[in-house]
Amino acid sequence: MNKKSGVKKRRYKLFVFLAFLAGAAFIILSSKAIRYTSTDEFCMSCHVHVHAEDAWRLSTHYDNKSGIIVHCVQCHLPPPGTINYLTAKAVTGARDVYAMIFKDTDAINWEAKRQLEAAVKHTFEESCKSCHQNLFPRQLSEEGMHAHLYYVNNEEELNCLNCHLHVGHFSEHAQQKMDFGFDRITEVLPDTVFEKSYLPQSFERFTERVPGTGISFDMLPIPGGVFAMGSPDNEPGRSDNEGPVRDVEVSPFFMLETEVTWDMYMTFLRETMSEGRTDAGAYVADAAGGAGGVDAISGPTPPWGNPDQGWGYGDRPAITMTFHGAQTFCKWLSQKTGKNYRLPTEAEWEFAARAGTQTPYFFEGNPRRFTETRWRNRIFGADTTNINSYVIYQANSLLRTQPPGVVRPNPFGLKNMLGNVWEFTSNFYSENPFEGYPEGQIIRDPQGPATGTERVIRGGSFRSDAFEVRAAVRRSTQHNAWLITDPQIPKSIWWYSDNNDVGFRVVLDWPLEEE
Repeated sequence: MNKKSGVKKRRYKLFVFLAFLAGAAFIILSSKAIRYTSTDEFCMSCHVHVHAEDAWRLSTHYDNKSGIIVHCVQCHLPPPGTINYLTAKAVTGARDVYAMIFKDTDAINWEAKRQLEAAVKHTFEESCKSCHQNLFPRQLSEEGMHAHLYYVNNEEELNCLNCHLHVGHFSEHAQQKMDFGFDRITEVLPDTVFEKSYLPQSFERFTERVPGTGISFDMLPIPGGVFAMGSPDNEPGRSDNEGPVRDVEVSPFFMLETEVTWDMYMTFLRETMSEGRTDAGAYVADAAGGAGGVDAISGPTPPWGNPDQGWGYGDRPAITMTFHGAQTFCKWLSQKTGKNYRLPTEAEWEFAARAGTQTPYFFEGNPRRFTETRWRNRIFGADTTNINSYVIYQANSLLRTQPPGVVRPNPFGLKNMLGNVWEFTSNFYSENPFEGYPEGQIIRDPQGPATGTERVIRGGSFRSDAFEVRAAVRRSTQHNAWLITDPQIPKSIWWYSDNNDVGFRVVLDWPLEEE
């Protein structure tokens, strides 16, 4: 071996040795960096959620009998040892640093971030399963066993957070199985009880008083008439199921000024609610609103979870009831007042929402200027002053229902006809709302299809974009999908476990039809 080749060999060995040292140092330092940046202290040093640590320390992932503490990365990153772990760690860290530096943390709606839709984006189900490997431990309650068995059989549709949303960050308003029994609903017992209902003698606004209760509400006269139902092809945000546009005539009727409130629905619950399960038998046929028997009057069983979502009761719109629950409320109200209260037809609802207008909204405004689906509006913003004064929707709702006094009424005096919550109508859903009706004629008081499986809902909600709160927008209920989390057998026909933005309002025919 000559001298030159020996020098090259020594250099090569030195290079390999230095590369090994650099690699070892990189691995050691990287490992330490990963461990350090995975500590709770590091996460909380730049985490912008001001209540995250306090809620974590009150949760069952910190405060429990076993003394086991579940740390931040055990839920908010995939299980360690995979490339997904490092990728998710980099993305999560970059997002939190960006939020800390560039965002106004006081303007962030933290309660909305704790809702299921947001939580599933920041929690990894495989991490849940890596700790909770035995879903049927010896100490599991019978109710928990049924729920976990239901989960195992429906893993593709369910997430652990559907039932365990608040185990990592405690919420006093959103416990998964609240004690919602007769003790809770008696909190709305009135000081004054009405003896008889009001019988209007003329077609004008009147205040209904429900006998035997302290509940009163205003019914507004809707004059009826002919209008073009549906949306034209060039309306921004239009869907195919909003047409064809047809001339429709509706007869005069009264409509509730606001959506049915929790005060109203709680009174119904107090008088009719059943502590036991009475959902079987004739009620099963009525689950999606079809034909079924209702005795005089058997009301809901307790809800699965907290029906007000922790947002409050009072004059906020009642939510989470099924179509069957809304329909039974109407029958109870009719029995109490001696009048024929019912849900509005789809045509009555749109006529009342338009209030004599034929534009996308009953107020001035182009949906393209309001929608958050356009990148231009997201970047440069939009003047939403007008829509914000009339509609509770995604941009101003804080992702929860709001009382009716927050916005202005439409020209008929009706509040929240657009936004706040979707509203049940009596119609079965069809893609073509005028299917079966003759062409070229005015359609008088259409009732929609004679049969179906889902019902039409109207108006959009606090979750809706500006495109979805136009007067012509129509959607269908999703009865089975809205009961995914409910593990009961049979599932409740009274309460939805997976929907919190549908409510309803009631109407009366004119001339008045008494029960």
